[in-house]
Amino acid sequence: MEPNNFPITHWAEDDKPREKLMLKGRNVLSDAELIAILIGSGNRNESAVDLSKRILASVNHNLNALGKLTIAQLMNFKGIGEAKAISIIAAMELGRRRKSEDVVELAKITSSKAVFELMQPIIGELPHEEFWVLFLNNSNKVLFKTQLSKGGMTGTMVDVRIVFKIAFEQNATAIILAHNHPSGKLQASDADIQITKKLKTAGQQLDIPVLDHLIITETGYYSFADEGIF
Repeated sequence: MEPNNFPITHWAEDDKPREKLMLKGRNVLSDAELIAILIGSGNRNESAVDLSKRILASVNHNLNALGKLTIAQLMNFKGIGEAKAISIIAAMELGRRRKSEDVVELAKITSSKAVFELMQPIIGELPHEEFWVLFLNNSNKVLFKTQLSKGGMTGTMVDVRIVFKIAFEQNATAIILAHNHPSGKLQASDADIQITKKLKTAGQQLDIPVLDHLIITETGYYSFADEGIF
């Protein structure tokens, strides 16, 4: 019996937009392929890509015009139900909102003080300890920052493997460590020194250097690099 549609998973390898995006990146996909990812499958007579091409042709391949189509108008295309129409409209709206927003300038780390000014509002006044990692690019701009662990008043745990897994995912070329001391004490503990050495050694092996580790409190900070611990 002939199937009612052509799911992406049944296409030839070269025709799978999802796999193509994963292997080659988003920029190589056509508009039709991107829309095909949204709708997932076509209809009895055409694949999701072919259906997407037909939808685009109806608006002269103009994405601004596509973004103005209503749910009812999209549902006029065989294979586009309400859920798929809503997915297309939602994607178009996200694109519109993104275009209207200003490009965010990445924070550049020029000193330990710059790290403190970035992280103090986040962890400086917390009643518990948190360990954060900043992931930097070649220009020492912060690509991404994240909390790695959250502990009680006495400390926290850090998984080295997770730190560098994220570094690779973010294409980071260096990292900076930061955690707070709720006690207000600006002094590195033996545990602080050990985890720093462990991460620094791993970073050297993976060519993603650990540039610094800051202990942050409400009013000040302690930099491992400034103090020569590195």
